[in-house]
Amino acid sequence: MIILASDHRGYDLKEDLKAFFNQENIITIDVGTYSKDPVDYPDYAKLGIEKVLENKNNVGIFICGSGIGMSLAANRNPKIRGALCLDEKMAMLARKDNDANVLCLGANFLKKNKAIRIVKVFLTTSFEGGRHARRLKKISGEIK
Repeated sequence: MIILASDHRGYDLKEDLKAFFNQENIITIDVGTYSKDPVDYPDYAKLGIEKVLENKNNVGIFICGSGIGMSLAANRNPKIRGALCLDEKMAMLARKDNDANVLCLGANFLKKNKAIRIVKVFLTTSFEGGRHARRLKKISGEIK
């Protein structure tokens, strides 16, 4: 399942992505925000994290103005691997090398079509494993 979360600055891009997913018959869960009224991004990151962690196959797309705030908030949870991606190559590496489960986007820096291309790459790239799995275990503290 794809979990969408945004603050007010990411609202329009979230709505654009929702429309794209609807056109593709892809089901999403939108945890808000539901308007352009000012809100605090950590509140929506928290709601998104809760949904992402309900199933290991869930992924999140969290959007704020820069993408940095959502990335910082998401990565406070040790089970989240949030990646701020500004282009398709970053999205591919976030999944392939880092097994990212949350894509963070900066609405102030991305137009709709570019964001859709980034999302497509993020959702269609698989984790490579191998040496990357060892590195993730070091991050999580499973090995030293």
